[in-house]
Amino acid sequence: MAVVPQEPILQFEALMEEADEPLKKTFQNVHQGYPQETLTRFLKARDGNVAKAHKMLLDCLKWRVENEIDDILAKPIVPTKIYKDIRDSQLIGLSGYTHEGLPVFAIGVGLSSYNKASDHYYTQSHIQLNEYRDCLILPEATKKHGKHIRKCIKVLDMTGLKLSSLNNIKLVTSISSIDDLNYPELTHTYYIVNAPYIFSACWKAVKPLLQERTRKKIKVLSGCGEEELMKIMDYAALPHFCRKRSSPNSQKTHENCYSLEHSFHQQMYSYMKQQQQSSATLPEREGSVHVTLPEGANEEDIEEVIESQLEQVKDMKVSDSSRA
Repeated sequence: MAVVPQEPILQFEALMEEADEPLKKTFQNVHQGYPQETLTRFLKARDGNVAKAHKMLLDCLKWRVENEIDDILAKPIVPTKIYKDIRDSQLIGLSGYTHEGLPVFAIGVGLSSYNKASDHYYTQSHIQLNEYRDCLILPEATKKHGKHIRKCIKVLDMTGLKLSSLNNIKLVTSISSIDDLNYPELTHTYYIVNAPYIFSACWKAVKPLLQERTRKKIKVLSGCGEEELMKIMDYAALPHFCRKRSSPNSQKTHENCYSLEHSFHQQMYSYMKQQQQSSATLPEREGSVHVTLPEGANEEDIEEVIESQLEQVKDMKVSDSSRA
């Protein structure tokens, strides 16, 4: 639903007035000064149904309180070597901004191995990225452009996607469930680039399982997607994997926004260390933060379909190999 009428928003607002104080407190961190816009996001996520949106938001706030999400940016992953290993195996970074001021997040789906740390570390890192985006990146973009910016663009690079990706499905779908249930309607568009055959096989099966509002946000671009993405952002904001070799600037070395050495990750990690140092109740300690999967998470259907499709592709390859 594109526009949410004012009446259900006011009904939702009245219901939230009855919430417990701890939930109201964490809600302030969620809405960042835009409570009605946040209620609208949850309404859209539940197709305008006030009762369902109310339950979804309460579950989200309870999850935040129980897992101390408000403090997660004061819990940097240490030592730095572990955090560097995570950045090298969970590929995500901020490459720039669109012409409209929306942050552009680059995600290396195909080359993310998730094999250098525990699942708890990867989940913690992902939530920290979400919170940093919501508490710092989006508010700063709003201030800079003089208008409320509450969404981002995600460019998903499928380079390197292969059958072994099957090993990461459970973790990836769990993280996806955390996003769906606690950070709804924060992505304007998902652009998929450099898609190999294996992606096409899985996408054909998974697409019908997605909600229509999600399907409409996903655009599969031809090749590296440079031509299409240049319509909404400058060349400097393009993720490195979207830049053609034939580009006039192809001989220059572009920053890898996945790397811990990139300015985005340097600033974020420094911010978390500062937050930890300023909090007397949160001493620095090694070990990951264990975050529970939100109530209502149900990723099994899509996970099973992807597994089935990957197994079919694997069987096809084995069959072709035996005939050869």
